[in-house]
Amino acid sequence: MLFELKYDIMEHHTIYMGSENMSELSDKCAAAKAAAQKLISIDTSTKDRALEAIAKALVERTDEIIAANRADLERAEAGGTRKAMLDRLALTPERIKGIAQGVMQVRTLNDPIGEITGMWKRPNGLQIGRKRVPMGVIAIIYEARPNVTVDAAVLCLKTSNASILRGGSEAICSNTAIMRIMQQAAYAEGIPEGALNIIEDTSRETATELMRMNGYVDMLIPRGGKGLIKSVVENATVPVVETAAGNCHVYVDGGADFDMAESIVMNAKVQRPSVCNAAETLLIDRAAADEFVPRIFKALKSAGVEIRADEASRGLYSDGIAAASEEDYYTEYNDYILAVKLVDGVDGAIEHINKYNTKHSEAIVTNSYEHAQRFLNEVDAAAVYVNASTRFTDGFEFGFGAEIGISTQKMHARGPMGLEALTSIKYVVYGNGQVRG
Repeated sequence: MLFELKYDIMEHHTIYMGSENMSELSDKCAAAKAAAQKLISIDTSTKDRALEAIAKALVERTDEIIAANRADLERAEAGGTRKAMLDRLALTPERIKGIAQGVMQVRTLNDPIGEITGMWKRPNGLQIGRKRVPMGVIAIIYEARPNVTVDAAVLCLKTSNASILRGGSEAICSNTAIMRIMQQAAYAEGIPEGALNIIEDTSRETATELMRMNGYVDMLIPRGGKGLIKSVVENATVPVVETAAGNCHVYVDGGADFDMAESIVMNAKVQRPSVCNAAETLLIDRAAADEFVPRIFKALKSAGVEIRADEASRGLYSDGIAAASEEDYYTEYNDYILAVKLVDGVDGAIEHINKYNTKHSEAIVTNSYEHAQRFLNEVDAAAVYVNASTRFTDGFEFGFGAEIGISTQKMHARGPMGLEALTSIKYVVYGNGQVRG
């Protein structure tokens, strides 16, 4: 069988596409399974020393990471990758320092493993409790976000889970450099080899095989766009936590503080448009439209945002605005594009959001307590905001240190997935000779 040589990366490392590289996957899955069993016995202090070593190594070896990232960026630029997606891929010394700070924040968090979450006594004298335990082996399939390599690995490590990471081809140089640094730092502190893994074959075939590694993978988390999520949900035979795309909305209520509203809308759309918690649709109460539409359209256009709006809002702004289609209201752009629609108050906003959203993050800007409470209660999403930007739906911002993904399903975990979301429970039962009659 012939194999396609994909591209060279640092130090003459080569990626081949095809079934030959299934051996890499099976070898690393077996190593992770063995490491997971050993991790159960690793104490918190050892894990925390490893996390501190990882944070220190990432900063000390910034130049090495930047060089690898530059290779990814050059390839992406040559391939015509959009500006917003290049921003998602890019690493800078400041971003690496921020990633390292996130690792240290994870280090300071309480270790949930071994925690007894409840204990009760039965009439027969049995004492029954719930104890937090690791999942075992957690696999993560993600796209062009090198920071996910660190976030996922350290959260798994803190919770005594072995990790198998499969990033996209766009960030393969960055991801492999980062993983090499983390492995060297963690293993030197007593973490068992095989606890941290990255799949270097970025072929679709290997990704699909990873989704079906029953007996090795205890939980699979996809992190990326709608296409990736759909592929994982449809193809996986291992347990999956669904992290959907982010078609997020900001609704500006009648009587809202327009200075606050403008600040929130601009932050939610423009600060980092390529991320899943960026706003993709702006809803405006008809009662606020005459004053707020011209103001916010001018600000958005000045920031380079393409506006796609309904007929009613386009009629309130003279400078040509594109007409929004039905599909626009379903779309996660990850770009400087925003859909706009006028709605009939909070009822219209809730109805629109629950029809079009992906159950990620939704925001209302209002001075009405009643409207705020209705929005909080009736909008179906993992995170719902009153008078704040959707951009805060993030593990770091929520105080989790980092996140392994943002779950938009309702089983097991929802919202930013921190340490507790990466644990399971076992029942521990203490007796003194009881037998069941």
